[in-house]
Amino acid sequence: MERRHYLRLLLAPLAGALVTLSLAPFDLWPAGILSTALYCYLLSNCSPRQALLRGWLYGLGLFGSGVSWVYVSIHDYGYASVPLAVLLTVLFCAGLALLQALFAWCYVRLVRFLPGGMLVGFPALWVLFEWLRSWLLTGFPWLYLGYAHADTWIAGWAPVLGVYGLSFICALSGSCLFLAWRSRQLPALITYAGIIATLWAGGGVLRPIQWVAPAAEKPLTVALYQPNIPQQLKWDRSYYPRILKQFDHALGALYGHDIILWPESALPRFYHQVQDYLGPVAEQARVRGSTLITGIPYREPGGEDYYNSIVALGLGQGLYHKQHLVPFGEYVPLEQWLRGLIGFFDLPMSGFSAGSAEQAPLRTNAYRIAPFICYEVVYPDLVASGAKHAELLVTISNDSWFGASIGPLQHLQMARMRALETGRYLLRGTNNGVSAIIDHRGRIQARTAQFEEAIVSGEAQVMLGSTPFASFGSRPVISGCALLLLMMLVMYHTFWRETR
Repeated sequence: MERRHYLRLLLAPLAGALVTLSLAPFDLWPAGILSTALYCYLLSNCSPRQALLRGWLYGLGLFGSGVSWVYVSIHDYGYASVPLAVLLTVLFCAGLALLQALFAWCYVRLVRFLPGGMLVGFPALWVLFEWLRSWLLTGFPWLYLGYAHADTWIAGWAPVLGVYGLSFICALSGSCLFLAWRSRQLPALITYAGIIATLWAGGGVLRPIQWVAPAAEKPLTVALYQPNIPQQLKWDRSYYPRILKQFDHALGALYGHDIILWPESALPRFYHQVQDYLGPVAEQARVRGSTLITGIPYREPGGEDYYNSIVALGLGQGLYHKQHLVPFGEYVPLEQWLRGLIGFFDLPMSGFSAGSAEQAPLRTNAYRIAPFICYEVVYPDLVASGAKHAELLVTISNDSWFGASIGPLQHLQMARMRALETGRYLLRGTNNGVSAIIDHRGRIQARTAQFEEAIVSGEAQVMLGSTPFASFGSRPVISGCALLLLMMLVMYHTFWRETR
């Protein structure tokens, strides 16, 4: 018995790491479902105290394999020593793993013995904890199970239920697999196979549905410029003239497209400080029939607050300030104690203010564009809210902070899911990749490679109409999971417990 317990402790982090294998860049999507089946096994016969440890180890495997790329920004660009960078990365992953420990405890203590507790209670609780992670302590909505399925049959559910709905289907598929393995009886095997088949076939039926329609006969022509400026030099004042020269050299191939997209903080100066450069560029864009959309830091002259922003110039108009800031990257929590402690807490432009939640979309000619900066595109409801009032999505980023890790490729995968959920084309412009044109079904139409200067050009269709997810967001799925668990609790205490 003791030996089996230790074997399960060894299995827990391996099971967690399978979720990472299901996501980009590995894309072994069955691994995520297998992970949840193994998790059900780990929690099927243990005490709440044992569940805490097994859940934490599962989370350590999940986050240790999936988001340890934060080491790159802490060490390479935060100038922390290797031992300190390793320590901060371990603390970050171990802290996130505490949420999995809490999930495991809640499941074993409150849900496991309910009628249908493992079959539907497990996936419902899983989704609620993914949602909890999206806002707790400003949120870290990363490594969701559903992101692995932008190209599988259940992708058809994404415009209806969003990524949380896909996560529910994945976790339910995993719980069915475990229950079928545990039962090994033909009626049970048929029942659980039927549930899985219904969910996956349902996605296949939904996938061809056209929830939205083109808003114009001709698509827009777009050009995304990826400058690949070295992160170590980007904020060096002496390097600034070379940045301007590089953008000047690229402009000839960009003018004439309906939309020209530059990445986050493309010019490392405040907007009012670069009018002598941007003014003529914007005028030339207007003359040539182009809208230039660029990321740039923004501060009112003489003001104290500054923002990570996007501005539309030329034929376009509008200014957007980023709402969801990255902790430690764009603002420093507990700043009075941490600022200056190590270089990581003094990254360039790490004192941004958050923009208002009520901001108008950008515009190009008659069309509205919902803008998102970097981290914001991983928030499903934020993007859905913007998509309701826009015909096109734009996101800009500077994933240079994470080097050649898997982080930027995970980021691209999440952007694809936002396009699929909302039925909108999405233009993604980055400093060093991956820049991409993504259609309304989440498919990449054109993209750059990483770590090279490049221009990707193509077409983007503006879309009218709304998917169910864009209309209602995650509320139906989150409310449904919470209501399901509540009903199970009521049934347990009202009926089932009395008959035991």
